[in-house]
Amino acid sequence: MKLIRFGTAGNEKPGIQLDNGTKLDISAFGSDYNEAFFGDGGIEKLSTWLETNQDSCPKIEDHVRLGVPLTRPSKIVCVGLNYAQHAAESGMDIPKEPVLFFKATSALTGPNDDIIIPKGSTKTDWEVELAIVIGKKASYVDEADALNHVAGYVLHNDVSERAFQLERSGQWVKGKSCDTFAPVGPFIATKNEIENPNNLNLWLKLNGEMMQNSSTSDFIFNVQHVVSHISQFMTLLPGDIISTGTPFGVGLGLTPPTYLKDGDIVELGIDGLGTSKQHVKAYS
Repeated sequence: MKLIRFGTAGNEKPGIQLDNGTKLDISAFGSDYNEAFFGDGGIEKLSTWLETNQDSCPKIEDHVRLGVPLTRPSKIVCVGLNYAQHAAESGMDIPKEPVLFFKATSALTGPNDDIIIPKGSTKTDWEVELAIVIGKKASYVDEADALNHVAGYVLHNDVSERAFQLERSGQWVKGKSCDTFAPVGPFIATKNEIENPNNLNLWLKLNGEMMQNSSTSDFIFNVQHVVSHISQFMTLLPGDIISTGTPFGVGLGLTPPTYLKDGDIVELGIDGLGTSKQHVKAYS
């Protein structure tokens, strides 16, 4: 199943996207995609409900805006330097265990909404990432059981301001949490839709030029390891997002470094998770 949310910002409703691309409004189901939905078997309940109600669900026109495909989660946990080549281009050693940081949930925005370069920014960068959506409360989870706590997967552009991140006391959260710095979607693919999350092609283009083109098979720490590891330090709640890191090809690693500017267009995608497109605008 592919879960979407649609409508104007702040007024989104839940929907689904069918395999043929048709989008349906499932507001009549009576639940948005929130912690209670994911934690109380909402995916299974929705699937059952659709068996008798799908034909009566209104269609959503293609021009309608897509929002973040879940309501604001309790947290976004990100994994840094999770691809060996990206660690190298960043001039950092391969980590011995996952490097973790948080991204503010207020950074969340729809998959095709604008990226706003923040006030005072000189080094806003792009990062295509596979993100995990938690479906079952996870605390001290073993790797062997980790995927049982996953609801699905979603495309994420982990937009980053490198000067804020690396030159302001090395506090990564400052460079990760600006408004619009977490375009997520277009949809959450439920776990059954993705055969192997550790073997997915992911890519990103800037103004039509391929900048990142890699595979999650290059993970240093795979999905099971990441979910298990994070759960040793904090409880993961249903609906929480884990962003698993970006491959090589970010602006920071280019010679010379290249950063986003007003008027740029960023396009990105992951096998089975669709594509998104963001126009870049300067803060005003």
